[in-house]
Formats: sequence, C-alpha cells, structure tokens
Amino acid sequence: MLRFLPLIPVLLSLAGAAAPLSSASPSATVAASAPSKGIFIECESFSDKGGWCLDQQFMDEMGSPYLLAHGMGVPVADASTRIEIPEAGVWNVYARCYNWTAPWSSKEGPGKFQIKIGGRTMKTVLGGKGSAWEWQFAGSLKLKAGETLLALHDLSGFEGRCDAIFLSREALAPPAETEALASFRRVALGIPDEPAEREAFDFVVVGGGIAGMCAAVAAARQGVKVALVNDRPVLGGNNSAEIRVHLGGNIELGPYPALGRMQREFGHSRRGNAKPAEYYEDDKKQSFIDAEPNVKLFAGYRAVKVSKEGTRISGVVIRNIESSAEILLEAPLFADCTGDGSVGFLAGADYRYGREARSEFGESLAPEKADNFVMGASVQWYSSETGKKSKFPVFDYGIPFDDASVQKVTMGEWTWETGMLHDMTREFEYIRDYGMAVIYSNWSYLKNRLGLYQDRALDWVAYVSGKRESRRLMGDYIYKQDDIDKAVFHEDATFATSWSIDLHFPDPENSKYFPGEEFKAATVHNRIYPAAVPYRCLYSRNVDNLFMAGRDISVTHVALGTTRVMRTCGMAGEVVGLAASVCLRHSSSPRELYWHWLPELQELMRRGAAVPGDLPDNQHFNMVKSLPAPRLLIQEEKK
Repeated sequence: MLRFLPLIPVLLSLAGAAAPLSSASPSATVAASAPSKGIFIECESFSDKGGWCLDQQFMDEMGSPYLLAHGMGVPVADASTRIEIPEAGVWNVYARCYNWTAPWSSKEGPGKFQIKIGGRTMKTVLGGKGSAWEWQFAGSLKLKAGETLLALHDLSGFEGRCDAIFLSREALAPPAETEALASFRRVALGIPDEPAEREAFDFVVVGGGIAGMCAAVAAARQGVKVALVNDRPVLGGNNSAEIRVHLGGNIELGPYPALGRMQREFGHSRRGNAKPAEYYEDDKKQSFIDAEPNVKLFAGYRAVKVSKEGTRISGVVIRNIESSAEILLEAPLFADCTGDGSVGFLAGADYRYGREARSEFGESLAPEKADNFVMGASVQWYSSETGKKSKFPVFDYGIPFDDASVQKVTMGEWTWETGMLHDMTREFEYIRDYGMAVIYSNWSYLKNRLGLYQDRALDWVAYVSGKRESRRLMGDYIYKQDDIDKAVFHEDATFATSWSIDLHFPDPENSKYFPGEEFKAATVHNRIYPAAVPYRCLYSRNVDNLFMAGRDISVTHVALGTTRVMRTCGMAGEVVGLAASVCLRHSSSPRELYWHWLPELQELMRRGAAVPGDLPDNQHFNMVKSLPAPRLLIQEEKK
C-alpha cells in the first residue's frame, strides 16, 4: 500500500544567501533552504490525480516525479489535493514546470496550465515559457487559515507538466539547481538523510519487467525471501499496457529447454505492438507475482541510492514515486533488472555505453570506430475511426514537416524510434518528448494541412517510452558476435538467445528530412542459430554480489541485438533467480558459484522454475523456424 506524507507547512528559519529567481518573477529571490512559513507540495502526491498522469521516468535527470497532462490535445480533468494554510494573509505561489517544446521552438509552448486554490483560478498561465525546469511565479492570493483545495487546471491536453508547488508568505522560491533543490525537498518533506524504515531480504531484485519478474519468482520457488522493486504501478516493463510491445524471442530451447517455460504462466495470448491495453494482460503478470508468498512487491518505488561495504552492496534505498518515503532494503544478494543498469551504476559497477569498434572483438557488424550510438526508444501510438469529423489542434513547434516528409499513416509502432544519437540516461526526457512532438506535429499536418483522416482521432499515445539500449554492465565474460556466429560452446552455458541480430538504425528516408533528429528506424534481421549465453555474463565483474538480467547484461552492442528481446530477457532472469538460491545455500558470491557450484545450478536449469503440469502455449513470434545448422557466415534478410 502506498504511503502519503502529510502536507504540512514548513516552518523553518531562512538560512544562507539568496539568489535571483528566473524572469518569471523579477522581484523574488530563491531560498537557500526552506523559507519560514512556506508550504511545499509535491504534485505527484496529490490525492486526486484527475486526468493527469504520474510520470517518474526522469527522476534521475530532473530530481522528481511529476504530473503530466497527457490528453493528446484534449484538456484533462483537474488534479487536486487538500492543503492546510497555517495563517491568514497574502501568499505567493510558485510552480516548478517546464516548457517542453523549447528545444525545437522559441514560441510559447503548448503545455499550459493554471493553479486553482480555494476555488479561485489564478490568472497566470504557466508552462508555456522558459527553456528548462524552473520555478515560475503564479501570483499572489489572500488566503484564510485552515484547509483548502489546491488544483492543477490543464488548458491544452498537450503534455503540460508540474513537479511541485510552493506557497510562501515572503517573495521566496525554492532553489532551481538540482542538488540544492534535492536538499530543500528533504527538509520540506521531513525526509531523514537515512531511511527510518528498513527491511531485510535474502535477495533484492530491482526492476519489474519480464527479467525482474522471472528472477524474483525463480528464486522464490527455491525458498528465497525476495524483494521485487518496480518503479511503475504495473509490471511487465515494455510488455505492459503502458508501453505495449509484444514478447519477442523463443523459450524452451538450447541446452536447458526447461528454461522459459514459466513465461507460459503470464504470457499474453494475443500478439502485436501498439494494440489496445487488454492485449497485454497486465492482470496475469500481477497474479503471477501475487501468487508467490516469498516475493514482496514494492510497486511504485525507484532505487535512488546504494550503500556498499568494500566491493559488495549492503543495501539499496528505494523511494516511493508518490509520497517520496524511502526504505532501505538490505540483502546479501542483489539483481539489477532495471534495463538501464541503474543499480550497477550507483554501485560503481563497470559498464559500457554505445558501440564497440570492429577491431575490439572482430565483429563484422560493428562500426569501424567506437561511438556512443545506441538503439532508440519508441513512443508508440494509434488512431481510431470516430464515425464523424474529428478535429485536432494545430501543433507546430519547430519540427519541419511538409508534404514530402509527413508520414501518411494512422498508427506507429516500433519504427517510431528516437534518441539514437542522444544519451538514454541523461537526455531521456528530451528523447521521450521528441517522440511525442513528432507524433503530434505529424498528425496535425495530416489533419490540418492535408485534410486527411478527418474521421479519425488519436486513441492512444504512450507517455512511458520503451527503451532498447543504454548501459550494459560488464561481467567476467562479454558475449559477442563471434559467440553467436559460431554457436560457441561454453561450459557455463545457460539460456539460448534466438532472435536475429537485430540492430536498429535511422531510416535513410527519414534521414533525408530530419538529419541527426530522425524519428523513424529501420533494421536488418541477421538470422542466427540459437546460441547459449554464458553464466559469467549475468554478474558484475567488480561488484561482488550483483547479478544482472535483461538488456543490461554483459554483451557487446552487436550481441545485444539478439539478447535484448523480452522472452530472452526473462530466461536470463530465471537463471539469475536460480543462481541466487545456489549462492545463498552456500554463502557464496555469483563468481564463486561459477568456480565451485556450477553443477548445482545446471541441475536447477534442467528442471527450470515453471510450475508443474500443462501450461498454455502462448509463444507467438517464432524466429527459429527452418534455420540452418550452425555456420560461420550470417544470413542477412531485410525486414
């Protein structure tokens, strides 16, 4: 159950020097710590979110979750909460917000909203100006002492966003700089420097996608007490109804054909990307986790800090994405199933980002020189017929569509992909926002300039973007193209990867019109024979008690082209969960398991972690039909 911190006035002495505020309020200054008689409200903690969405994807970038007015061009219902005004008088109101189209346009942005307090709407329109996350002055109000209603009133439905609201009796706003603001938040919300709450487990799995789910349950079925941390309210990661990517890859093959069978317990019965929410059967994933008494799910918590003793992780601090409450999770073993390698990064684990040079591993599919290019993130979408003429607001914010570059389509799935030339960890909000901006710009051009699809309306646009690649944590072995081409035998072979080496790149046609800022991708499917991935790719080489499963395992960029799909990631998680049980049984590290206890893990992999008995065959996307025997050359097939 989610906890909420009480929204109480901050009554602390003003300390430290003040600094100028943004141009939103020329006469105001910034408090170096919590100002006296101030009320600080995190918008994500609003008791009634109305039509606004809670977005936590960029906490590491801008410091906090926020509320997002994701209405696809239709204003959303107000979000609201009740606050206590400690004394009557005039209160100055500030909101931390962001004009999200500023990277592409100098025009006033579309993400506009107003603040309502006590039933009165403040006149200042927020969210349309500025070029970064900043405190904007909303105005002053004379308020009575006592409880009153605070609300966010959306004006456009075009991704207006608000992080926090601050009411002050003085002309003071919180600091804008990220670290200073983080300290301010902790004081304002009464969050201690060290979590007051802590829980101990045998195994902590961070990341509730397919890899994390399988790791948690595989360990739990061996009697391990597991914490599963997921920073969204729903499980499944890219396969959830929030992102809507079907499960790719094959299960039940390779040296241990029992691996992957457990995915039949929750896999969806219909395939396809960017389909209606019910296709992804999130309730089955939730039931899969709820049925395990040895798994405790921390839904809506994000890992934000790691504590270490020498080269071992001793604990992970997780923060609730609504209340900001923190819990310290302690365990002898941890698994990073975040996709971004977030826990490993916080723990100082060795990692790679981008493409290796062709010469480093002799990979024919690698570029001649190493670079920071990665596969992108997709914001999927679709429209539907309305049976009558449907209007869409003009959306034109600096992205240059014309009759030649516009995409004459009514939906977009995996090919709508952005961010390949940007940093997937430090620039992810930009990457996601660009994905939404091109959808709205393209749809506006189709409807308002070309007069097409007049009887269609946007039905669904994702706001949680589906990533393919970011950090890869390095293990004792780095899986590479040669391992795949030759189906190399490894004594510590585990699950088999079966998807083609599928490395996305900017669509050349899209590059003609949007060079360097492509939003469409293409690929070549380099078919492979199923090849088993070594166990040594599933634990960190320099953090002694850290496993990893999913797209952040120890592989090259080229090898990631096959290991990254979700059924394959799930099998990696299953192996990690089984390996954790062996480590706990012998009080050993993941590396020591490889040295001393590998036969025991192999026996568990022969049995697999699925429940016994008949299970539905819900595997739909088979990439290994009619494959040749192992060979040295790669057979290329354009999609």
